[in-house]
Amino acid sequence: MTKVAIVILNFNGKHFLKQFLPSVIKYSGIAKIIVADNGSTDQSAEFVKSEFPEIDTIELTENKGFCGGYNAVLNQIQATYYVLLNSDVEVTPNWLQPIIELMDKEPTIAAAQPKILSHRFKNKFEYAGAAGGHIDLLGFPFCRGRIFDSLEEDHGQYNDVTQIFWATGACLFIRADRFHEMLGFDEDYFAHMEEIDLCWKLARGGNTIFYNGKSTVYHVGGGTLSASNPRKTYFNFRNGLSLLVKHQRISSLLWKFPLRILLDWAAAIHFLAMGSGIHAKAVLIAHLSFFRRIGPEIKKRNRLARKIKSFSATHIYRRLIVIDYFLLGRKSSQKLKL
Repeated sequence: MTKVAIVILNFNGKHFLKQFLPSVIKYSGIAKIIVADNGSTDQSAEFVKSEFPEIDTIELTENKGFCGGYNAVLNQIQATYYVLLNSDVEVTPNWLQPIIELMDKEPTIAAAQPKILSHRFKNKFEYAGAAGGHIDLLGFPFCRGRIFDSLEEDHGQYNDVTQIFWATGACLFIRADRFHEMLGFDEDYFAHMEEIDLCWKLARGGNTIFYNGKSTVYHVGGGTLSASNPRKTYFNFRNGLSLLVKHQRISSLLWKFPLRILLDWAAAIHFLAMGSGIHAKAVLIAHLSFFRRIGPEIKKRNRLARKIKSFSATHIYRRLIVIDYFLLGRKSSQKLKL
């Protein structure tokens, strides 16, 4: 069995593979590198076979999304650790070793991530993961180094090793047995927030999630859906409601769910005020989509509750990030009591 399998799920990312695969090959030591092609139409798989014959390829016949693609591919790979790596990530020397050593030493750590910096602005944290993910009382995610759209510069303030709530799917280290034990990603999510859902399941199961600032990668970001794409807004708001329903006790949902709906509507009004009507519409469509599926969502919640009876999870931020950020002006996670 391979100890470390680096799995790059690719959909029409030939240009990213050409740009970033050399760094993965150069700095990944004895890890096995696999490019999993998610039904691309740009000859990505043929390019990898021709230019990087030392890399294994797995080809899916259709685009199954981030969740379905990884679920299908990882069922075919035997390893101790999976490293799920976006195709638009540049890795650096010694990016693997610190995290693998940490996970070897602490068997309760089920998943981890490195420091995620912007590929374009290399002194800034990148939106998707930054210095480790957290979540507030209503299920709104944020990161150390990135709250909403405020990105911090990297001055070494997060060069630590610390427990977090969720690790980014852009560069996710995860124990293979725990991934399969939790039945992988929820394919209804398709893309966006699926890694938060997986980490929440892991946390409820008694596992921990860690950030290791001794490892650094650079992420382009927006490779699947850019921030300006209303479909990303749709997935974030729809999947956000699903997260809350799946992972909260009924007693908590009775007040958290209505409050979350109100704050989502406030976000839609904010989009309208900023001239982004298309994103306001995406929020409303996300809510309609969720409520049309409320029956299956509740069944999914109940199935998960039978599998993982505990609803307890550590490292949830016990305040509302929207209040801290928009009303109290706390734009940096260093001003939060995490």
